Amino acid sequence: MWKFLGVVVLMAASAGAGYYFGQRPVGTLQRTVSDLQQSVKDVSQNALDTAMGIERDLRRRQALVEAKSRLVQAKSNIFERNFGDAAKELAEGVEALENATKDGKSDDATKAAQEIAGLLKHARLDLAMGKTVPLKKLDEIQIGIDRLLNK
Repeated sequence: MWKFLGVVVLMAASAGAGYYFGQRPVGTLQRTVSDLQQSVKDVSQNALDTAMGIERDLRRRQALVEAKSRLVQAKSNIFERNFGDAAKELAEGVEALENATKDGKSDDATKAAQEIAGLLKHARLDLAMGKTVPLKKLDEIQIGIDRLLNK
């Protein structure tokens, strides 16, 4: 008896489901599938863009840390009157910043890093020409790098 009732309930549910899905046009299902495909595509594109942004920010931050390290070493060399070594350190700091900002994306952080690179380049040129670079100027550059790192 229970088996018979179970079979009847299953047949009724199958008939109801067939009737329900039979009333819906085929285009609705195709539209739903295409909407799902588009939403999956959008989500994957957003995830990729986010990952690329994180990578770009990480490269920029590493370059800023490298430039700061080179600047501190250059200041140390200036205290020791090793102006040639100081110019070399500043040149390596400029190179690190330029490599990090050459990807073509132009945002505020990239522009600020390029400005810091320009200041370092100017200080390096002054040292290479035998001019003295005030430590206050190098301290201001270091403060600018710190500001960029704290953003």
